[in-house]
Amino acid sequence: MSSTRHIAVIGAGIVGTATACYLRRDGHEVTLIDPEPPGTMTSFGNAGAISSHSCLPQTGPGLMLKAPRWLLDPMGPLFIRWRHLPDFLPWLIRFVRAGRPEPMRRQMDAMAALHRLALDAHKDLAAEAGTTGLIRQNGTLTVYESERSFRAAVGDREGQRQRGFEVEELSGDELRQLEPGLAPIFPHAVFFPGGAHTINPGALTAGLAEAFARGGGRVLAARVAGFDFDDDRPAAVRTSKGRLAADGFVVAAGAWSAGLAEMLGEKAVLESERGYHLTLPDPGVETRHPISFYDRKFMATPMEMGLRLAGTAEFAGLDAPPEWKRIEPLRAHAQRAFRDIDASDGSPWMGNRPATPDSLPVLGASRLHRNVWYGFGHGHLGLTAGPISGRYIADLAAARPPAIDLTPYSIGRF
Repeated sequence: MSSTRHIAVIGAGIVGTATACYLRRDGHEVTLIDPEPPGTMTSFGNAGAISSHSCLPQTGPGLMLKAPRWLLDPMGPLFIRWRHLPDFLPWLIRFVRAGRPEPMRRQMDAMAALHRLALDAHKDLAAEAGTTGLIRQNGTLTVYESERSFRAAVGDREGQRQRGFEVEELSGDELRQLEPGLAPIFPHAVFFPGGAHTINPGALTAGLAEAFARGGGRVLAARVAGFDFDDDRPAAVRTSKGRLAADGFVVAAGAWSAGLAEMLGEKAVLESERGYHLTLPDPGVETRHPISFYDRKFMATPMEMGLRLAGTAEFAGLDAPPEWKRIEPLRAHAQRAFRDIDASDGSPWMGNRPATPDSLPVLGASRLHRNVWYGFGHGHLGLTAGPISGRYIADLAAARPPAIDLTPYSIGRF
């Protein structure tokens, strides 16, 4: 293949849009394909945190002990629609296996390697797109409601420190100096000085897409139906707007990516981990940092449209309708966590996170096709890792060695 070519990127969330930007920077002709406008699906509704320090898998022995209690608790962070269980079971078995000590160590190493340069990539693209004002780099917080939960997370903090991330432990008094709007129920907190967040996730992705289009990229509003092959190699993508020939293809369609990979002859074990948010337009409290609530498994992030409360994990498949009562625990948790908060109003949302059982994305080259690359399955950390994933995919397309070894994220691990 020539050094520059026509590459079709399927999926206009943060991962696909960032990938398109980096490919276009390398001089490729790039078409970004999605039936919805860039940044309006899952990348619109995330919690907004850019958590370079995040290297903790979702699984683990502690989670397995807590999950049954959560499932029985209507205010709990986990919910499974039981009719989805037969389809969900293969993923769940792999998820449990990934929670053993040795797999977890490898996963933490891989997550740390991927996220270490995440904020640098965000700043790089934002500077080019003119969206730097949407990013705030003033750290993030995790708060604990008891001595017991703080001690339970000591291994998490040590694992982050061992991998080079800055972790500052705070007393309750020190926390209240940073966040005076919190209720006085948190005896401990952890501050991550390297953390950042965006005040508008949807606008951040949309801004990158606008810069991509200004630079000569094409955004095609279409649904992908399949691929056409030439000598067993993908040569075109079939869309609702017709056939599009290309020299290379990137699959970055979030929770919908496994079906596209299957069309290309490869298997990815992927689930839709549905998340909900409630954005309070006038909460009546000032919040300065993204705050993760360890005990209740939700997050509160200050944004330009209000205070966003995000959390919950619901496994129900891609097509099940939203269960809007899942919003109510977020409202109740916020009323307990903040003094004098007004949570009576708010804008609800539901989206589909693409979750792999080992918490690692599918990132890298296809095993079967030299002109196909994957970037999906980032779970809770798609916003964090979207731009750096795009940079590494562009490296592969240009035959440049990426800054890290992408083997742990290969689709071949399934």
